[in-house]
Amino acid sequence: MANFIDEFMKSYGTEVTSQLSSNLNVDQGTVQKLIPQLAPLILSGLKRQKDTRGGDERVNHILNKYGDSSVLNNIKDLISTKTNAPSVDANLGGLLGESGGTQAARMLAKIIPALSPILLGALSRKRDTSGAGISGVGALLDADGDGSILDDVAGFLLKGGTTTQQTKGKGVLGSLLGGILRRK
Repeated sequence: MANFIDEFMKSYGTEVTSQLSSNLNVDQGTVQKLIPQLAPLILSGLKRQKDTRGGDERVNHILNKYGDSSVLNNIKDLISTKTNAPSVDANLGGLLGESGGTQAARMLAKIIPALSPILLGALSRKRDTSGAGISGVGALLDADGDGSILDDVAGFLLKGGTTTQQTKGKGVLGSLLGGILRRK
């Protein structure tokens, strides 16, 4: 998983970061740190769907329905549409604490729907061009092959993923909230 996220950041990170930063009025450095921390959460949801709702066929269905690789050709418009959507689930605010939680939840609720189709599009492109097909995506979701993505996600996040020394040692939510609340 870490390799996919690093590859994703090298291929699309600059444009995704720039567009999210611009559309959400958040510092680019903060967005650049958020993407590698949010990506495993999105991928773990995909892994959960695989494990509980139909295996590789379910992953293939999700990629075909929500991860059209053509979104990678127009990241700007996709992010603009997703981040300007009128409805945001403010109920996430309780998970992030009382002060600033609702603001952070609204920001995250806009980033995740904008980032998900791009990540799924990159997975679709990888599925279609890697030669391993859908089984290669399945293996990617469970990097150590033990049947659980939780240890893969936890290891990625605890190691700091592709983040800088400034975020290492901080909890994911602490890093996310600290960055989001220090707006442009």
